[in-house]
Amino acid sequence: MKLSTYNFLTSMAIKGVKVGYPLKLTISKKDVVESEFNPVFIERLLPKLDWSAVYGAAQVAELAEDIPATQPENISDDEQLLQRLHHLLFEIDVLEGQMECPETGRIFPITDGIPNMLLNEDEV
Repeated sequence: MKLSTYNFLTSMAIKGVKVGYPLKLTISKKDVVESEFNPVFIERLLPKLDWSAVYGAAQVAELAEDIPATQPENISDDEQLLQRLHHLLFEIDVLEGQMECPETGRIFPITDGIPNMLLNEDEV
């Protein structure tokens, strides 16, 4: 699972959950898969990202020193930061781990890079 995907996942479908975001991420096994850097794509993605979740993912992926805790105002002018953001979101591949609902504690496993977000019948 790419960390760009993680930024959009929520457990709001669970009965009684109001927000369900951001999920608490734990990484047991990760890989780095290089991909072509496209600064325009990253710039267009920025408004859709929750920066606190991006920074949280950077902390868990042990890349917090590469990503600032708050989104800089002129981030589009900082190509080096855009490259580091690209690396975090599109080159870090979570192979094994889990995500936890912040409201219920429900665990969603990540196995072979695939997050299992399926709910039991009594949870919906």
